[in-house]
Amino acid sequence: MMGGATARVPAKINLHLGVGPLRDDGYHELSTLYCALSLYDEVTVRGDDALSVTVRGENRRQVPSDATNLAARAVVALARHAGMDPHVAITIDKTIPVAGGMAGGSADAAGALVAAARLWRLDIARDELLAIAAELGSDVPFSVVGGAALGTGRGEQLLPVLHRGALHWVLAVSGSGLSTPDVYREIDRLRARDGDDQPAAAGVARPDELMQALASGDVRAVAPLLHNDLQPAALSLQPMLRRTLRAGREAGALAGIVSGSGPTCAFLCADEDAAVRVAAELSGSGVAKAVRTASGPVAGARLIAVN
Repeated sequence: MMGGATARVPAKINLHLGVGPLRDDGYHELSTLYCALSLYDEVTVRGDDALSVTVRGENRRQVPSDATNLAARAVVALARHAGMDPHVAITIDKTIPVAGGMAGGSADAAGALVAAARLWRLDIARDELLAIAAELGSDVPFSVVGGAALGTGRGEQLLPVLHRGALHWVLAVSGSGLSTPDVYREIDRLRARDGDDQPAAAGVARPDELMQALASGDVRAVAPLLHNDLQPAALSLQPMLRRTLRAGREAGALAGIVSGSGPTCAFLCADEDAAVRVAAELSGSGVAKAVRTASGPVAGARLIAVN
């Protein structure tokens, strides 16, 4: 089937990331509050004679352009589900940092699922699409859904969360990435070293107070409740992130946190004007490769062009 479809899909941060002990299946039990941000990749899927992947944008060389690319795997999984051949050309325009703890690969997979489903005119239920997404990765279902959501299990079981108003962020992008598996191995090592390799059930409790703050629309209530269990591991692997977090707070952010598995640092600001000021201050501090502003929650993967 020729023609093409393009989906735009957002980055994510974790306002809360509680990490439980390692499960028998090799994953950790999670309790996380996702927030989708207005920083986007665009994924275009076009009919072709064979499966191919082209990546454009900053750090494109760090993204695989073969069948191991998560967007390519998403197309293959959807084609298998629909009984079709995955003969498409995938083009990914990257803006989300690579290996930055903002679910860039998961976003591309979600975009590929939405675009390919439209290209092939599939009559697929939302629950079916999310089930395929969950097989691809823990963050992929949220990248499809967007907004704000509580993620449990390994992060793939989603419950929409009420939110009021926009949160304004400054993102400090590191010059080097962090591997998510490496960060999880490091948190296991740190916990074992400290005699805390089996955290109590409270370690993955629901962030109810944070969800209430998000529903209230009070950014100053949200700020002190940001939390990431993986932050100590990210700081252990990249100690310079301590300087980045300190610089953001000194620049006027209400709070700062390592995003997911890192190393991107996300700073919550009082409003859009404050975010612009913090971004300007951080840009001149030399603590990050790039500094960007974004807001959220925003919608998940959405079609923006079909031809």
